[in-house]
Amino acid sequence: MGWRLAADALVVLHLGFILFVLFGGLLLLRWPRLLWLHLPAVAWGATVEFFHLLCPLTPWENQLRQPAGDAGYEGGFIEHYLIPLIYPAGLTPQIQLWLGGIVLLINATVYAYLLIRRFKRT
Repeated sequence: MGWRLAADALVVLHLGFILFVLFGGLLLLRWPRLLWLHLPAVAWGATVEFFHLLCPLTPWENQLRQPAGDAGYEGGFIEHYLIPLIYPAGLTPQIQLWLGGIVLLINATVYAYLLIRRFKRT
């Protein structure tokens, strides 16, 4: 049970990182110092998508599931609801390119807004 909980926690962490990459720029409106965490996260997220890399959290999660006797992602709430968000069916290299572009577009929009707002103040 402990291995499965660790794997489930890793899935939640993985989803949280993905959400931070996508929407973390919005947190900069309140906490501008998060910039130094968000920029590398965006760079990593876009790189993983553009170069079709496997996130290191994925094999780690699978390694945690093996001792628990799990071979796949069927079962509880986390497997049913969160994993399809992180690992969508039919994910192709072309879709990954689009996803990487969306990551950059969302964050470029937020950062442009922040820069414009900063320059208007000075």
